Amino acid sequence: MIQIEVLLLLVFTIFKKKEAFYILAPQGLSVGDLIKSGHSAKIKIAHSLPLSEIPVGSFVHNVCLETGKGGQLARAAGNFGQLIQKDFRFGRIRLRSGEQRKVSLSCWATFGILSNQYLKLVSLGKAGRSRWLKRRPSVRGVAMNPIDHPHGGGEGKTSGGRPSVTPWGKPARGRQTSNSKSKNILVSRKA
Repeated sequence: MIQIEVLLLLVFTIFKKKEAFYILAPQGLSVGDLIKSGHSAKIKIAHSLPLSEIPVGSFVHNVCLETGKGGQLARAAGNFGQLIQKDFRFGRIRLRSGEQRKVSLSCWATFGILSNQYLKLVSLGKAGRSRWLKRRPSVRGVAMNPIDHPHGGGEGKTSGGRPSVTPWGKPARGRQTSNSKSKNILVSRKA
């Protein structure tokens, strides 16, 4: 199996000008495929349409939450959402985590499931390979001094003595992190 290191795929359009675009590559797309976007685009892998024109039950990715803002949902490797319901104003999308969200039918999404679904199973094997990918090492807070982290200090292998926090003392787990103003958009939380 050839592993795709990057989700971006160079796709050429067949118009008068040869322009190159970078997109998130869904499964089943190959170099040179014609990709369309707009109200007249057919229901086909990698075509982008408003949710109002996408049939119920379709797998989509790169879903925008606000019209004109750009894709925000289902953009990671192997990720997707499924359009499970439509009414006159909103569509309901079930994400891979099990969470369901209401999205305006005027928002856009792209057909298909993103490629490179086994990326999370790759073992880098050594610290050097991680450094080649520009990833710096992460040090546990309990291994630091008390001046460097709230969990630091103590004799031996102490576990911090307080709930998990960030290096700046903010709660790290169990607190809502979304700044969404509208609470009716989230239909059901992930299981």
